[in-house]
Amino acid sequence: MDHSRPGPSEEPASAVVSQQTRRFRPELQGLRAFAVALVVVYHVWFGRVSGGVDVFFLISGFLLTGQLVRAAGRGTLRFGAQWARQAARLLPAAFTVLLGAVAAGWLLLPEARWQQTLHELFASAFFVENWRLAADSVDYAAQHNTQSLVQHFWSLSIQVQFYVLWPLLVALVALIAGAARDRLRPYLLLALGGLFVASLTFSVALTITDQPLAYFHSLTRLWEFALGGLLALTIDALVVSARTRVLLGWLGVVGLVACGAVLQVDAVFPGFAALWPTGAACLVLVAGATGSRVGVDRILASRPLRYLGDLSYALYLWHWPVLILLLVTRDQEAVGLRGGLAVIAVSVVLAVLTHHLVEEPIRRAALGDRARARGAAAGLVVVLLAAGAWQWETTNRANSGPAVVGDESHPGAMAMRFGFTDAVDEAPLLPPLVTAQDDWSRIEYWNCAPLSRLPENSACVLPPLDPAVPPSRRIVVVGDSHAQQFTAAMVPWAHARNVELTAIIHGACPYSTASEVYPGDPACLSFNDAVAGELADRRPDAVVTLASRDVTTGMTETTPPGFVDRWRELDALGIPVIALRDNPRFEPGFRPADCLQQAGRGAEACSLERAALYAPTPPWEEVPDLPPNVSFLDYTDYFCGPQTCPVEIGNVLLYLDFNHITATYMTSLAPVVGEDLDRLVGTV
Repeated sequence: MDHSRPGPSEEPASAVVSQQTRRFRPELQGLRAFAVALVVVYHVWFGRVSGGVDVFFLISGFLLTGQLVRAAGRGTLRFGAQWARQAARLLPAAFTVLLGAVAAGWLLLPEARWQQTLHELFASAFFVENWRLAADSVDYAAQHNTQSLVQHFWSLSIQVQFYVLWPLLVALVALIAGAARDRLRPYLLLALGGLFVASLTFSVALTITDQPLAYFHSLTRLWEFALGGLLALTIDALVVSARTRVLLGWLGVVGLVACGAVLQVDAVFPGFAALWPTGAACLVLVAGATGSRVGVDRILASRPLRYLGDLSYALYLWHWPVLILLLVTRDQEAVGLRGGLAVIAVSVVLAVLTHHLVEEPIRRAALGDRARARGAAAGLVVVLLAAGAWQWETTNRANSGPAVVGDESHPGAMAMRFGFTDAVDEAPLLPPLVTAQDDWSRIEYWNCAPLSRLPENSACVLPPLDPAVPPSRRIVVVGDSHAQQFTAAMVPWAHARNVELTAIIHGACPYSTASEVYPGDPACLSFNDAVAGELADRRPDAVVTLASRDVTTGMTETTPPGFVDRWRELDALGIPVIALRDNPRFEPGFRPADCLQQAGRGAEACSLERAALYAPTPPWEEVPDLPPNVSFLDYTDYFCGPQTCPVEIGNVLLYLDFNHITATYMTSLAPVVGEDLDRLVGTV
């Protein structure tokens, strides 16, 4: 994605050649073309990652290191000039695509996707999208976010951060080398070697412990740029026979193709596995110009591939929003052969227009550094103004509906209780679609403190209305997000009864002796063991947790043995358990809010068949020897009618994603939950 262009020079002619003095590498543009083709093809038709982005990182490190070393050697390294040149290459196309994303997103995206898209647009405009996605990767509430129009700006964000850092690094090494410029290269080799080892080590370690975070973390990618820099500093000294270079070139290209096909890149990168595509790219660069008719460089240096290399940056930027928009507007999970060809064709056209009408005129313009800086700032301002206008419209829609739930026009769950669902006149939906995805029960805003046995997890206590009054009861909610969502229905009762309500939650980790969602997950097992100790210490008046899980089509609902084992532990401690039946789940990827907007309110396509989800009797009734301390609460009749389980009841949206209930709907269920808790907790 680096858009730098080296200058021309002569090709070597000998059979055994050094790469020395070669500044113009036509095969490098072909390598760029090859990498972007892999990225696009794998995104469009295979829904996976190819490793092509890692090649871009290596190429950027290779080119920029060479440029900076030559500038430092001449004494002409100037930060302002260097950053201005990179801004002129990268920002015009990036801001053009961001403007296009604002316009297309505002017009074509369902409202429920607006807020997330805007968050990522602002992050992309400031080139911190990778950190935004890294934060989302550790925020369970954000892990079900959809792929946004600008998600692919994560890699450009890392690249821009690299362009800011690298001149400072080279300048620091040059300062240490002092007047002896012949020491610059060995000193820089030492610095880049250390950076390579440190970053790769961190990358491997973090990929093992938290791969989603590692994927977007800047420091796990620095070694790829450092590897390119190391190659730039040593390639002139390499003397390789023409035959060997032919072999290396083909090995590199075959390796690049095989990488995405063999590895699930988005699940194992960027640890040791990322050495595969970066190493393959190194082989292609070392092969260089072979002078052979069977060398891969004859293909890579061909005019079509060199032109595609010129388009590679713009093509990378455009293909993703075009793909996502087609999927969203067609409500599809995959585009198919014809749809994929259409995505590529439109993306290429947009890339050609961007290259010739935006990139090239700015590159050729005789602009000084200040003019380039002012132009970059102006482009950023235009993007921010456009995104700000969209944000203003989003805020207006978010604030346009009624402020509360539970009245006659928005009874929510109460419509099921009193049997007048069909009699409720249609009113604006709550929560508004533009805020539906963020409508969680946000316990992180309570008074949270680390667990003594597992400090990386927290116990969050609902702030009391009057801290001076001792609580009448102490209730602890434990488990995963499906237990957490019920806290919204419990808060009004806790406030009314002066109950100390505590939530100890770990995403995708129901309270069990096993890791139910991801079998063997050590983090979940450690969490549940720590919670067991906390409950033994706290001795609450009751523990609220799940009674079942996996209410999906095909009646897979179960009460796992691990649940029952934990209930028995609490029974031995004399702690009552209130077990909640799980809510229905749609298929992963289904977006209820989008379905309502596209198919219309009340559409059958947005509902599930109740009989396909729930058996006539709940699964815990099949469990022998249930401990006597457990009471069950089943709110199925508030999530489903006699025949179907809809996504909207009483003008209130039930689902914020395919399986979580909105806090607004849970709040409408509060009167029912409060009565049940009065009955159960009052007997403690």
